[in-house]
Amino acid sequence: MGDPVTQQPASMGSFGYGAGVPPGLAYLSQVDQLLVQQQMELCEIFSGCETNNRYIISNTLGQQVFSGREDTNWCTRQCCGPIRPFDIQVQDGSEREVLTLRRPLRCQGCCCPCCLQQMEVVAADGQLLGSIRERWTFIKPKLTVHDASGRHVFTIRGPICKCSCGGDVLFRILTADDEQEVGSIRKQWSGVLREMVTDSDTFSVSFPIDLDVSLKATLLGALLLVDFMFFEYSN
Repeated sequence: MGDPVTQQPASMGSFGYGAGVPPGLAYLSQVDQLLVQQQMELCEIFSGCETNNRYIISNTLGQQVFSGREDTNWCTRQCCGPIRPFDIQVQDGSEREVLTLRRPLRCQGCCCPCCLQQMEVVAADGQLLGSIRERWTFIKPKLTVHDASGRHVFTIRGPICKCSCGGDVLFRILTADDEQEVGSIRKQWSGVLREMVTDSDTFSVSFPIDLDVSLKATLLGALLLVDFMFFEYSN
């Protein structure tokens, strides 16, 4: 099955195109895919202590366009593990902050349906761009993506098994009614050695090229939330 983004891109009218582009995010209007590489931390590998996650965000040519860094204290990282609350600051090449991803401390999974995962995506000027919310399911992961007004725009559905096992792990991005696939979040296979010794993974997110920049930024936030929920492990 081909990439639905390139074969049948969704129109601007399907999701609503914003009147203005948030500061520092104009580049997102030119792309339909981003690659996200979590940086390997040798201190974390050898000591077993969780460090702040760092990310390199690139285009499909491998050119870095943004970087991201988690901001949490040592006790929070060690005690709360993968469900820890955090802010992730996303910066451009000039180290100017363009996004903040805010995740509160909440539970995860079918045992606590009333307190599931959430994340807000906020622009540099403090404007809310969108949010991601985990939905209660028994088997397959389900997240919903909302715009700044709270409107449900996309649904993200993951596989039953989140183990790579030699291949990529695919999370499908669907329209709110689940009728059309418009993109994907993909956790890429990193090789046996890297998968065994570290959780510094490589991801990609694809979306319609004419999608509102605020929603593209929100889907980037969804990728990082997926990383923490399903691929971040306590040492």
